[in-house]
Amino acid sequence: MSETTSLQTVLDNLHSAVLVINQSLLVECMNPSAEHLFHISTKRAINRSIKELIPTDYELLDRLERSLISGHPYTVYDFTLHSHTGEEINVDYSVAPITYKPEGKYLLLEFTRLGRFMKISKEETLLHQHDATRSLLRGLAHEIKNPLGGIRGSAQLLERELDDESKEFTNIVIREADRLQNLVDRMLGPNNLPAKGKTNVHKILEHIRQLVQAESENISFIIDYDPSLPDIVADETMLIQALLNITRNAVSAVGGNGEITLRTRPRRNCSIRSKTYALVAQIDIIDNGEGIPEELAETLFFPMVTGRADGTGLGLPIAQSLIQQHNGLIEFNSKPGETCFTVLLPLENDHD
Repeated sequence: MSETTSLQTVLDNLHSAVLVINQSLLVECMNPSAEHLFHISTKRAINRSIKELIPTDYELLDRLERSLISGHPYTVYDFTLHSHTGEEINVDYSVAPITYKPEGKYLLLEFTRLGRFMKISKEETLLHQHDATRSLLRGLAHEIKNPLGGIRGSAQLLERELDDESKEFTNIVIREADRLQNLVDRMLGPNNLPAKGKTNVHKILEHIRQLVQAESENISFIIDYDPSLPDIVADETMLIQALLNITRNAVSAVGGNGEITLRTRPRRNCSIRSKTYALVAQIDIIDNGEGIPEELAETLFFPMVTGRADGTGLGLPIAQSLIQQHNGLIEFNSKPGETCFTVLLPLENDHD
């Protein structure tokens, strides 16, 4: 392996976003983390001005030009970067003059998201809470199921001794016992191991879109799929259930009459539950509803937590459990007019 190839391998596996720009402020190269930070591929970014990627950050651009002239490196902490997509990103960044090619002057730019470690901590907290809740529910279900079975069995025995008119009351007891049994089973979520095989995420999303469109004709879908996303090794039925639960929540959030965006993107060097995956499928389900109330944000994935009068509060916990069985994660961001649920699924063939 050549020295250049080795250096490129190191850059490609860095979590920080790295770019090299020339004296005309044109991008010479960038790593996958920079692609993700600026939402642009290396192919599209090469020979484009850094001013196009951060068009309104005049202070940063001015400093870059002064660094090219002076040859002095510098570092800026806690800076709010304004991406060309309109996104605000809190970063630390450093700039250093380098010798990239024999001719001209070049700068190495390195950006580190300030929120990355907070994100990892938030993921860990979310998953620990989910695991703790499931353990509590298993114990609670055991305590409920035993007497519930006794009540149902006693009602069946009593039913044999009663006339037809009186059986109406034992039937009520049996139906209610069955309803509670079903509720407990749903709270516990699926127990089956995923039957994994190669499946196409876009095929699943299109199936869900058609299904939801048939149920809610006034919903408008915006499709933003990345065709480069490869097939994933997963249980197709489980993924359909998880993504359908999230999409139906989005339909409820817009009152059955709004806009839902289905978006897919590949993500490189993505950390999920303290493990870094080289490539991850990112599935975004975005609605333009009123947003998630702040008081529900921390407990949204807990069973029986819902902001709707007719909701069961089981759709999201079940979806999270199904995605976790694929070593993935569901996270969300919400503000009035835009709520985005993001499903992250490793594309590596993990046999854990």
